[in-house]
Amino acid sequence: MQWLAEVCVKRPVFATMLILSLVVVGAFSFISLGVDLFPKIDFPTITITVVNPGASPQEIETEITEKVEEAVNTVSGIDELRSTSIEGISQVFVQFVLEKDVNVAAQEVENRVQTVIPNLPETAEQPTVQKLDTDAAPVLRIVVSAPASIREVTETAKNKIKERIESVDGVGQITIIGGR
Repeated sequence: MQWLAEVCVKRPVFATMLILSLVVVGAFSFISLGVDLFPKIDFPTITITVVNPGASPQEIETEITEKVEEAVNTVSGIDELRSTSIEGISQVFVQFVLEKDVNVAAQEVENRVQTVIPNLPETAEQPTVQKLDTDAAPVLRIVVSAPASIREVTETAKNKIKERIESVDGVGQITIIGGR
């Protein structure tokens, strides 16, 4: 490193040109650097949902959620494991470290869930394992109300509003919640 200082002191024009060339290369690289405002990041998160109609939250917790958590907890690369048990539904959320491939993680979780199915109650439905897709999150929510009856408002929402929005290019799915 001493030789560089010696050369720069003896030849100041060479040192100036060396620094100037580094600045030009750095400026050109900075200008051509691509920056994305919303980069595509796949968070490796898997959701396991088990439906057991009519079961209380305590039953769901002890008979389903704990068993699914125990089975899934052995998968490598788990960052966070959360669950919710409400009346009739158990949901287990498994978040992996970012380096984990979401497809590999989903397959490993699916394999673990298959081993716990025989231990679930007979009234429980088949568990569903889904990858969390941030692009599939709802972008628009519409609330419909009118001074008419609930049945009429629901029919209008299904037959007129839903059909028109579905025909728009780029619309993935429309779900009507509530109504009669």
